[in-house]
Amino acid sequence: MQDVVDTLRARATTHGDFAEVAKVSQKLRYYMVASSETYLTNVQKEALGMIATKLARIVCGDPNKADHWMDIEGYARLVREDLGRR
Repeated sequence: MQDVVDTLRARATTHGDFAEVAKVSQKLRYYMVASSETYLTNVQKEALGMIATKLARIVCGDPNKADHWMDIEGYARLVREDLGRR
């Protein structure tokens, strides 16, 4: 159990306070997806949701953590690959 507590403490320094990240992420998700729900694919909606979380972590946590930016790049690439298959 202590491993989980230690991990959460460590992540808070790079990812920000979970409640604050959740607040920012949910607002971003609402604005990005809610108004375009009818024409986005499931892949696009999921990627945007994950990107919202990553953006919230950048804003609330450590913006210099390269993994945050790489994750955004990865989700955008997954959408691009999905578009290429259609």
